[in-house]
Amino acid sequence: MTVDVSRFGKVAVLMGGISAEREVSLKSGQAILAGLQRAGVDAHGLDAGPHNIAELKSQGFDRVFIALHGRWGEDGVVQGALQAIGLPYTGSQVLGSALAMDKVRSKQIWQSLGLPTAAFRVLTSEADLEGLVESLGLPLFLKPAREGSSVGIGKVESQEGLLAAYRAAAQCGDDVIAETFIPGAELTVSILNGEALPIIQMRTANQFYDYEAKYLSDDTVYECPANLSPALTETIQVLAVKAFKALACHGWGRVDVMLDAEQQPLILEANTVPGMTDHSLVPMAAAAVGIDFSQLVVEILAQTLESEADHG
Repeated sequence: MTVDVSRFGKVAVLMGGISAEREVSLKSGQAILAGLQRAGVDAHGLDAGPHNIAELKSQGFDRVFIALHGRWGEDGVVQGALQAIGLPYTGSQVLGSALAMDKVRSKQIWQSLGLPTAAFRVLTSEADLEGLVESLGLPLFLKPAREGSSVGIGKVESQEGLLAAYRAAAQCGDDVIAETFIPGAELTVSILNGEALPIIQMRTANQFYDYEAKYLSDDTVYECPANLSPALTETIQVLAVKAFKALACHGWGRVDVMLDAEQQPLILEANTVPGMTDHSLVPMAAAAVGIDFSQLVVEILAQTLESEADHG
């Protein structure tokens, strides 16, 4: 895909933000900024917050690359603000961003469409822990309903560990989702322009693919493309694209999948602004099909030209 980068005009790369994922967002944003500038784009980094988002138009920006992770930046709030001031932006719009950020609503939509996802329960108070182990078995995972990057997630291996894990997850200020443990491979499918890129399998010495394994550890092993049969590969890629579209997601993103003991895929969650750091998975999947980092970020930004045409 060849894009005349002069069509982009002045581009703001929004990074930082106010969520628990601020540090990762700053790294993603700096990488995206450098990649766009290498491609000749007139791109400028902005450490974004509620105090300066409305100034983008007056500062002469023509469009926005959103590199914000987590609350406020990835959940539809910034998307709505940009829409209100008429600035095209990368990625999913308000509805898709909000739905994908909410693990409970995501899973409810997938279930309603017959798309496979792990068994779960929603916990709104400590009283909801009653009967949880009997219902989902052990081990199980507890996670905040609206955080990303494995923030607040805990693996529970005994009844005794349940309360502490619940309180840790609930500190994020949301409902907590309890999910049954899935014993198989951890996989992720990056999506670009509505199509699945090669599947990546993650292997970590940690208990699961947690924040440390994602962003800090150099011991995490990535297999890209994952060593799966062609039939299973196609099944998972088709499923990931369906799951992404079911949440009204658009443009680019990532869908995380687990294989169960019978090698059947189960959807975990969708990410509408995945990490773009040196440890990140979307650039790795793109590289496997010959798309380098600068090409990737230009291609993502080019989606704003389409949305501009749609609304123009």
